[in-house]
Amino acid sequence: MVDAVLFDLDGVIVDSEPVWEEVRRAYVAEHGGTWQPDTQRRLMGMSTGEWAAYLSGELGVDRSAEQVATEVVAEMTRRYAQRVPLIDDAVAVVRRTAARWPLGLASSSPTRLIAAALDATGLTGAFGATLSTEETARGKPAPDVWLAVAARLGVDPARCVAVEDSSNGVRSAAAAGCRVVAVPHGSYPLDPDAEKLAAVVLPSIDALTPELVARLG
Repeated sequence: MVDAVLFDLDGVIVDSEPVWEEVRRAYVAEHGGTWQPDTQRRLMGMSTGEWAAYLSGELGVDRSAEQVATEVVAEMTRRYAQRVPLIDDAVAVVRRTAARWPLGLASSSPTRLIAAALDATGLTGAFGATLSTEETARGKPAPDVWLAVAARLGVDPARCVAVEDSSNGVRSAAAAGCRVVAVPHGSYPLDPDAEKLAAVVLPSIDALTPELVARLG
């Protein structure tokens, strides 16, 4: 049986990973750092504190981690105020899933960006529990955020289906014991080890049907 379905936000409901990359890449260049070929893949899934420390420490940005977090999130908030880049059919998929199971949201986005995205989509009331990795000890690929969301819903993570797009997200949800549906972004394919952890890999979010979710139970 499936007791709940847990969604990631970035890359699953909102096509924000390219925006994050553009904003952070420009920020690194502006502040004396060096963007590496594997930087975006490393950052995907990190909590705000983790990626801010990474930009400040590992990439050589001449700002403190606290300044990095404040300034990058401010720019992302400005972008979201102009337009939240929704993934086609994602809102409809969430709504039809919510008609059958309780939903949770486990996101690496800052809390205020989660709120902005859910407000723009009209999905705020669809989720029984919503949590940012800002509020957990560790970001993805650690399982903390999935475990916490399942606990808030009062369900066993092993009886949850988690919907993720990134390699670190898949690793995180699998480590929590969830059955993972992977919907990788075309620009950020899954690493082979992460792909093996997924119960199913879908070409797009609209392929996530209630029938497929039920079969995973």
